[in-house]
Amino acid sequence: MSDLLRAKLNDHIVIFDGAMGTELYNRNFFLNSCYENLNLTNPDAVLGIHAAYFDSGAEVLTTNTYGANRLKLSRHGLAEQIGEINRAGVHLARRAGDETTLVAGSVGPLGREQMSGHSQEELIEVFGEQIGYLQSAGADFILGESMPSLSDARLFLKAVEKYSDIPYMISFATDRDLTLAFGEDLAPFMNEIKALSKAPTAIGLNCGIGPEPMLAALEKLVKVSSYPIIAQPNAGVPKSIDNRTIYMCSPEYLTTYAIRFVSLGVRGVGGCCGTTPEHIFDLARSVRPMRHTPRVKEITSIAEKSPELPEVPVAERSKLAMKISRGDFIKTVEITPPRGFSLDETIAKAAACKAAGIDAINLPDGPRASSRISSLITACEIQGKAGIETILHCCCRDKNLIAMQADLLGCARMGVNNILFITGDPPKLGDYPFASGVFDVDSIGILKVASAMNRGLDIGGRSIGKVPTGFFAGAGVDPNAIDITRELNRMREKAEAGANFFITQPIFSIEPLDVVLKEAAKLNIPVIAGVWPLASYRNAEFMQNEVPGVVIPDQVMRRMGSAESKSAQLATGIEIARETIAAIRDRVAGVQVSAPFGKVETALAVLEGI
Repeated sequence: MSDLLRAKLNDHIVIFDGAMGTELYNRNFFLNSCYENLNLTNPDAVLGIHAAYFDSGAEVLTTNTYGANRLKLSRHGLAEQIGEINRAGVHLARRAGDETTLVAGSVGPLGREQMSGHSQEELIEVFGEQIGYLQSAGADFILGESMPSLSDARLFLKAVEKYSDIPYMISFATDRDLTLAFGEDLAPFMNEIKALSKAPTAIGLNCGIGPEPMLAALEKLVKVSSYPIIAQPNAGVPKSIDNRTIYMCSPEYLTTYAIRFVSLGVRGVGGCCGTTPEHIFDLARSVRPMRHTPRVKEITSIAEKSPELPEVPVAERSKLAMKISRGDFIKTVEITPPRGFSLDETIAKAAACKAAGIDAINLPDGPRASSRISSLITACEIQGKAGIETILHCCCRDKNLIAMQADLLGCARMGVNNILFITGDPPKLGDYPFASGVFDVDSIGILKVASAMNRGLDIGGRSIGKVPTGFFAGAGVDPNAIDITRELNRMREKAEAGANFFITQPIFSIEPLDVVLKEAAKLNIPVIAGVWPLASYRNAEFMQNEVPGVVIPDQVMRRMGSAESKSAQLATGIEIARETIAAIRDRVAGVQVSAPFGKVETALAVLEGI
């Protein structure tokens, strides 16, 4: 049988559904009833929940069969209906989706009480019986769900090996340290899974913990698992209110962590206890733009490939390139383009920066998925009227490859040669969550396109004329990345794709930067460090909690919080930024200082005398 789950996981980030049990509870079905039997006695309720998850964007619907094994059903006098209950569970999930929806046949643990008094062979047979009914009813794969111990997992895996003819995955309920309910460490068990004759399609974590501790557990699991990972946390820790169990985690909170899961390398995301269709809807629309980030591996000719032209020497591509090449310490200031179309104030700020000896103005392109005046137009106006070079961001989120190439040709025509190539934030992170993210390529892909244009070729291998572009190409790097190994690998790929310099996310701690600088030294590529002068304690809290890639140490937060007035907090923020620059000056090619809330005087105060 073909492995449809594997195909989806290889193609994109897969959206799983959320909780079934807590949703049934919210519909006033008593806890002492058999929820699995609702497949027969109230199929409309079960079907409605499946349909709500499907409408919310779930691609995998999990059957309402978590406890539908003979031992657990016998507590309700329903052991003889095991076949009907499991078959109905599959049919209801299938009815709720469409032809692309996958049905996961849920098989939960047998339970300590139920396992007592039975031999290992008998318990394997109990698992096998349920697996047999689920696969005969048409499940696309078997999901061993919320395994709380290694003994449960081993029994399930032996049953799969003996009784299953379809793909499967196994998911564990652990704490933040990747420890199972009975104190067992899950990490070493990955070696047992590797030795199986029938390997799982994926490994999962679900139930037991909320998004934040699951992130900690996933950081450990990605280092030891060779299989795709699925993450389905609870909606936080439940609270009892008026005899109801309420999960307080909002859809937005879960989504924030789902994005972090994906950044860590997780291939499937969904929810467990307490999550609702609203959670999955918010999660799906945020993760969906991140699902496809194909990279241009090479320039593929649409006709016969044209001859390449010699590249412009790096030091001759711009004034900034010349200064970095000769070892000058670079000072740049980040100014965000305005939301309106008037650029007078922006040009005045850039002119003030030039007068203060700043080397270039860094121009974000739709930062945080916001809608602002074209950064290319802004760059042209600043360079023409303020007389200072810009570093223009080129974001892969909003335009397809054809449009991005058109903009790059426009940059070359207007002499905007310093360009920072970034993938971009998903639209959900900004003010327009209904907007679509394009992501034809990621930053590595567009770097390859720019590199080809520097050799005189377009995206199809055709000549762009007698003169190649002369882009001084930059790339972003995040010293605080959750998976620093992946970030360093991407640094190497960006270097191979044509990056001439790196700019970091704002740094508040030197140690993570040192790791990036060590890798950059191997690549012989200069690094410009991002520095953000905190404007207030509230600004520090926002940066810490809402801006991906920013980690503010506790001592910095305490220091900002100890300043009593807003003016004192701003002065402290400027002081911290200056101390940071002093600590790294002899190790970086320069700094990019942000102008918080558009106040360029704050950035200039940081750079005064440096």
